[in-house]
Parts: sequence; C-alpha cells; structure tokens
Amino acid sequence: MVTCPACQGNIDVDEEDVDEGDTISCDECGAALKVIGIAPLELESAEEEDEDEPDEDGFIEEEEEEEDADEDWK
Repeated sequence: MVTCPACQGNIDVDEEDVDEGDTISCDECGAALKVIGIAPLELESAEEEDEDEPDEDGFIEEEEEEEDADEDWK
C-alpha cells in the first residue's frame, strides 16, 4: 500500500509489478502518478512532473493561452 500524493487515499500496488519511471493511476481520484522510488515505493503527481520537465530539445514548454481569433482583427 502507498498513499496517493493528490488525495491521500491508499493505493494497493504490488511493488514487484512496478519500476521507477512507471505511471500508475489512483483508484480513488484518478490522478496520474509517476513512480519515483521503489524501495520504499514513492509516487509523485505525473502532471506536475510534465510541467517542469524539459522536452526532448531541452526546453521547458509554457502553456499557451488561446486567444479569440476575432480579437486579433479588431
């Protein structure tokens, strides 16, 4: 058993079935969780990891805000 970092719920995970870097989901809240350690089993939110992790070119992507196309023409 391991605790979900998002909702603090208990997740039943067989430590032999996961490896560091695997992604699992919480049965209670549905959060995507990344395995960051296996002895002991540690999880972190996969969504948070993706925001700060550089892409394959080494750049950190920023969220793009969608603008209304009509506003550009005014």
